[in-house]
Amino acid sequence: MKMSRLMNETLREVPAATEVKGHELLLRAGFVRQVAAGVFSYLHLGQRTLQKLEAIMRQEMNALGGQEIKMPLVHPAVLWQASGRWYEIDAELGRLVDRNGRSLTLALSHEETLAELARQEIHSYRQLPQMAYHIQTKWRDDPRPRAGLIRGREFTMLDSYSLDTDDAGLDEQYQAHFAAYFRIFARVGLPVLAVEADVGMMGGTMAHEFMYLTPIGEDTLLLCNACGYQANRQVATFRKPEKMRGTEAATFVAEIVQGEETVEQVVTAVFPAGSQVNETKLVHLLDAQRLRLAAGQGSGWWILDDGIDPKVWGTKVDKVGDITAAQEGDACATCGELLRTTRAVEVANIFKLGTRYSSTMNATFVDEQNQARPIVMGCYGIGVTRLLACLAEHHQDQVGLVWPVAIAPYQVHLLALRGGVETAVALHQNLRQAGVEVLFDDRDVRPGVKFNDADLIGLPLRLTVSQRSLTAGGVEVKERIGSETAVVAEDDLLNYITNWLAG
Repeated sequence: MKMSRLMNETLREVPAATEVKGHELLLRAGFVRQVAAGVFSYLHLGQRTLQKLEAIMRQEMNALGGQEIKMPLVHPAVLWQASGRWYEIDAELGRLVDRNGRSLTLALSHEETLAELARQEIHSYRQLPQMAYHIQTKWRDDPRPRAGLIRGREFTMLDSYSLDTDDAGLDEQYQAHFAAYFRIFARVGLPVLAVEADVGMMGGTMAHEFMYLTPIGEDTLLLCNACGYQANRQVATFRKPEKMRGTEAATFVAEIVQGEETVEQVVTAVFPAGSQVNETKLVHLLDAQRLRLAAGQGSGWWILDDGIDPKVWGTKVDKVGDITAAQEGDACATCGELLRTTRAVEVANIFKLGTRYSSTMNATFVDEQNQARPIVMGCYGIGVTRLLACLAEHHQDQVGLVWPVAIAPYQVHLLALRGGVETAVALHQNLRQAGVEVLFDDRDVRPGVKFNDADLIGLPLRLTVSQRSLTAGGVEVKERIGSETAVVAEDDLLNYITNWLAG
C-alpha cells in the first residue's frame, strides 16, 4: 500500500477530548476516526489490524471445533421478551419499531438469537455437543462512553456458544474456552488475568473475566499474592473480623421485576463502618434488577451485612447477607493474607449459562430415555475493538505505537528518500510479490515527516532507501524497538526480512 493513496492523514496535534494515550495514538496514526460519542470508523490501518486479530481468533475457535456463523444485528423483541431480558435491561438496550409496528432491538448480545437457532436445529442428544461462533457488531447505549474504543457504544465482539446435554459437557467446553482465550491473548501480545466475576445481565451460574491490568481501567480487582485468589470487586469476598467496628447505613430504591411489571422497594443496607456497600451483592441478595440511591431513610426492608450480629443490631432485619465491598487490606477469605487492589479493563468474559435461556425459550433436546430436556448452554466473548484499544495502550512508547508482528497492519514500513526513489519502487514491487506486507511511504514530503510518521504508526521493521544508504551498500534496516540500524545489501534483503519475521 502506498501512503500517497491512503485516505487518511497522520495528525501532528493531539486531538481534543482524548482521555487516554492509546486512543490519542490511534487517532494521530490514522487507525480510527470518531463519528459520534462512542461510535467510530476504522480506517485502512485500523481495519487491517482488526482483521489480524480476528484471524487469530478464528484459528483458535476452529481448533475447538467451532462452526462460524453470522447472526443479525437487529432482533425481534419477542425473543428478548421470551428470555425476560426485554424487561430487565434499561436504556442500554437499543429499542426501535419497524414500519409495521413490530418492536425490535439492536444486538447487545446474541444469547436469545442463538437459543432460537438451537430450538429450530437441535432435536436429539445425538446432535450434541455443538459449538458455534461469530464476529459481529453490537450496540449498547452507554450513558457515558469514554476512553475511545475502550468504552464505546457500537463495538465488535467475538461470541461463541456451546450447547451440551449436561453440566459435565458445559464444564469441558468452558475449560476449553478458558485455555483458548489465554492462547489468543498470548498470540496478540496482551498480558491478562482471569478473575471470578458477576454473571450480570447474562445470567447463569458462573463467570470469569479476562482483565488487562492498567491504571485507566474502570474495574477494580482484589488479588491475593499468597494464595492466588483473584476476583472482580463486584463479587470479591473477604474474611470479616469477629468484632465489627460500628455500622453505617445507606438507603436505596430497588427495582424488582414481577412478571412484566417492575415494582420499587425501599431498602436500608447496614454495613460495617469504614466500608462501602457492594451494590452488585445487594442486587443479588434482593433478586433485584437495579438500585438507585434514595434520599434519607424511609420505611421498608432492613438488609444487614452478615458480618454484623443481628442480635447486636436490635432492629427488625428482613435479610442478612454479604453486602460489603472488599477493599485493599482486607483479609483474604481463602488464606487470611491481606488483599491488594489494582485497576483493569475487561477484554473478555465467559459464562456458564446453564439452562437460563433454553428453558425459557423452549430450546430442548430428546435424551436417551426419550425425555425432552433443556439444552445446557455456555457463552464466551472477546471485545475485538476494545482489544485493539488495549493493545494500543500496551504497545507504545513516547513517540508512537509499537505493534507486534502478528497484529501489525503491515510488517514493513518502506521509506523512499532522495536518491533512492527508483530503487524503493522496485523493492516495493519485489517484496509484495514475495508475500511481504509493505506500507510504502512514497510521499513527496520531508524526511523528518516520514521518520516521525513511521515511529507514530509503529510497524515492526523500517526500511529506508536513500542515496546515502545505497552508497553505504544497500538499504538501511531498523527495528521499531531500539535505535540500532544496519545496512543490508539489496540482494540479501528479502532473505534478511524473511528470517527476521520468522524469528
